[in-house]
Amino acid sequence: MSQAGGQGSGMSRVELRAALSLSSVYALRMLGLFMILPVFALYAADLEGVTPALTGLALGAYGLTQAILQIPAGLLSDRIGRKPVIIGGLLIFAGGSLVAALADSIYIVILGRALQGAGAIAAAIMALTADLTREEHRIKAMALIGISIGLAFAAAMILGPVLNEWVGVPGIFWITVGLALAGVLVVAFVVPHPLLSRPHREAETIPAQLGRILRHPELLRLDFGILMLHTVLTASFVVMPLVLRDEAGIVSADHWKVYLPVLVVSVLAMLPLIIQAERKGHTRAVLLFAIILLGMAEFGLFLVPVSVISMVVLLIVFFTAINLLEAMLPSLVSRIAPADCRGTAMGVYSSSQFLGVFLGGTLGGVLHGLSGIHAVFLMAGLGTLVWLALAISMKLPAKLSTYLYRIDAGEQGGAGALSRQLSALQGVSEVVVVEEEGIAYLKVDKQLFNESSLP
Repeated sequence: MSQAGGQGSGMSRVELRAALSLSSVYALRMLGLFMILPVFALYAADLEGVTPALTGLALGAYGLTQAILQIPAGLLSDRIGRKPVIIGGLLIFAGGSLVAALADSIYIVILGRALQGAGAIAAAIMALTADLTREEHRIKAMALIGISIGLAFAAAMILGPVLNEWVGVPGIFWITVGLALAGVLVVAFVVPHPLLSRPHREAETIPAQLGRILRHPELLRLDFGILMLHTVLTASFVVMPLVLRDEAGIVSADHWKVYLPVLVVSVLAMLPLIIQAERKGHTRAVLLFAIILLGMAEFGLFLVPVSVISMVVLLIVFFTAINLLEAMLPSLVSRIAPADCRGTAMGVYSSSQFLGVFLGGTLGGVLHGLSGIHAVFLMAGLGTLVWLALAISMKLPAKLSTYLYRIDAGEQGGAGALSRQLSALQGVSEVVVVEEEGIAYLKVDKQLFNESSLP
């Protein structure tokens, strides 16, 4: 047998190149999507045929097509190759951005945004990352992708208002076209080409596992959680730029001056809470506290008289909760998912996230039109209460990590015996041996598990 889940040597140059280049591709795409968030509501008012409901639909439209197509696109990459799917998706995304850049009506912007989401490359990027990295370094590579998304979001909140002042929202869409084409060049000329592409249970959706994942109560709670998080986030930004401009009296060109210090303080506030969750073992308490914080921010935005000071304080609470939950939820999915189903669990989770973007934009826009700006915050606050009610009864297992143990080809005959042998080891809570892949998937408690005890 050979070990595949330990630390071993560091990442090779090819693995590091793959991780950094694929992270940059993901970040370039997400930066283009996120930059619209803090400015679109201000721009949409001048479009032909605009209504609050259509503004919200335009903001969230990409989420629906992304949610529908990302798993099929990942499966397609198993058949025709990762790079063709990623490059094709980036070109579709660029085409959608071009349509939105040239639009003079809200309906054409909605079409462009839907096309942006149709360039669904998330699953294919994760699959290519798995192809290009060894098992023991795969989590690090995927963590880099996660970090790149967070940095893209933070950068977009600052760059969106600045670029809106310089080139307007159509200019931002043009910049997004350029970012997508830059991503194509990175994939074509910088990302290494895999010697072998195959499905990876820890990184990809396996259709046969979907029923199992969709019947898992704790994973469904997490899927609902990420759906609600992005529903609240997107709905809030259907109206947030309007509140800052029209009620707090901050001109749109200066919105970045609010977001920059708010984001910095929220990250600093988040760090000790992450430490409490990850190192002190208070995951459940911190998760519930983060949901409560998000609800407090939304109810505060609904109830508290608007001023610059109140908006800054409430936005700090809001982004602290958002950042904390974005960091914790995927980690909990990995921790709770069955040993051999991590990729499928993450695929369903990611689809739920994008569906939340669509619901947030659509519901936020409709409610804005029917009941006014602050009704959107009330809806979001009530949504957090539903989430809290579901999360309170959530059962969290001990902190476990997935460990991949490679089986040598000549020793694959005794899968049952090997499974029993591995299950008997201290710190091992779950074992799934997949003979055709030559890998045993283990869930282990790192504080108790000793690699030297492996057969």
